[in-house]
Amino acid sequence: MSDLTIKELQDYLKGKYKEGRTSSGLFIKLVEEIGEVAEVLNQLEGRKKQTDSSSLENELVDVLHYTLAIASINNIDLTRAIIEKDKKAAVKYNQTPTLEEFIS
Repeated sequence: MSDLTIKELQDYLKGKYKEGRTSSGLFIKLVEEIGEVAEVLNQLEGRKKQTDSSSLENELVDVLHYTLAIASINNIDLTRAIIEKDKKAAVKYNQTPTLEEFIS
């Protein structure tokens, strides 16, 4: 299996959702998936009885899927945005290395 970049996944999702999906519709799906992550965490941490076979891995993938889909249909380059946001946080919190330094 090859490494997948955020850009490649965004390009794929933009094509998949170019017709008929709105940001608000995808956001509703994202919120549903976040709720499912909460359910799995509650089960894993013993606050709720385990009732189904949902996995944390699968639910987190769904959260990323819908997050990236929303960004994609709104033409947001998340790779660039993540690096820029990290630079600002590094200055604000006096942290090193920055993400850009880490990956280069």
